[in-house]
Amino acid sequence: MTNTPNFLPNMQGERLVLFLAYEEVGLLDLSGPQTVFWAADKRMRERGLPGYARRVASLAGGMVRSAEGMALATEPLSSFLLQEIDTIIVPGSPDMPRVQSLLRELSDWLAVAASRARRTASVCSGTFLLAQAGLLNGKRAATHWAMCDLLQERFPAVDIDRDSLFVRQEAVWTSAGVTAGIDLALALVEADCGYEVAMQVARELVVFLKRPGGQAQFSELLLAQEAGGDTFERLHLWIMENLTLELPVEVLAGQVNMSPRNFARVYKEKTGRTPAKGVEALRLEAARRMLEASQRTVEQVARLCGFGNEERLRTVFQRKLGVSPSDYRKRFAPSAMRRTR
Repeated sequence: MTNTPNFLPNMQGERLVLFLAYEEVGLLDLSGPQTVFWAADKRMRERGLPGYARRVASLAGGMVRSAEGMALATEPLSSFLLQEIDTIIVPGSPDMPRVQSLLRELSDWLAVAASRARRTASVCSGTFLLAQAGLLNGKRAATHWAMCDLLQERFPAVDIDRDSLFVRQEAVWTSAGVTAGIDLALALVEADCGYEVAMQVARELVVFLKRPGGQAQFSELLLAQEAGGDTFERLHLWIMENLTLELPVEVLAGQVNMSPRNFARVYKEKTGRTPAKGVEALRLEAARRMLEASQRTVEQVARLCGFGNEERLRTVFQRKLGVSPSDYRKRFAPSAMRRTR
């Protein structure tokens, strides 16, 4: 049996997904989610169910140039005054700090249109336009990690979520940087069409289906490499390959030919945390990935990632993520893996 929400067969006609465009819009912010809805439309029509109409619109219509230099053909927003809009997608711009103030009229349109659309979503820095339209006051929202501080400065009434790939607050969805718009679009498709259709789309596009939005924007390994620079890049890779070993500061220091005392000092200066906390973060990262992508039991995951036992793994998960390993697997693993304990 397919996992398709009951309301779909009762809907008359396809659902209109309206993508907003403007000068300097980010091309992938728009084309990524658009491709997801295009693929979902095909899958739904194959099942004899309503699909998605995908339209790109700007204030005046006509050709709009993206930040990357590609010209996009758009329809004027006035064309949609009498149409029922299901979903509004607001892409961001890599130059949003500058262009936001030029888009007041678009934000004003959005403030009105969002009230009659079923839902409104932003990709990357498109969150700024939702905030400018007053749609995020008192709400939690995501945006590109590099723009979180600026968003907080310009819109203090918004509760910034600096970690999630995307956030849903009632009928308003926001997502993090660029490719997170694909994750967001897959979540919207799953909400409409069910897990099977969303998974088929993810497979067609060769991307992971990240269903809930609680996964971090970055892997711990990426953050550790960025923070530590060349000094500790090889060390972090070595740690990930040797998680089952005991990794006291003496062992880590030996890997980079430093004294334990000097290593502990320099490591904290470079990464902002102690060596022990660094190892714990990388072990947690490995455990998360293993729970998401393998059928190993929680006890096996705990041992393979160096936590020793399930209880210690559970303690770290609760402290860092606020959920147990089993609950984390239920949220993020494909259905075939969720029953594994």
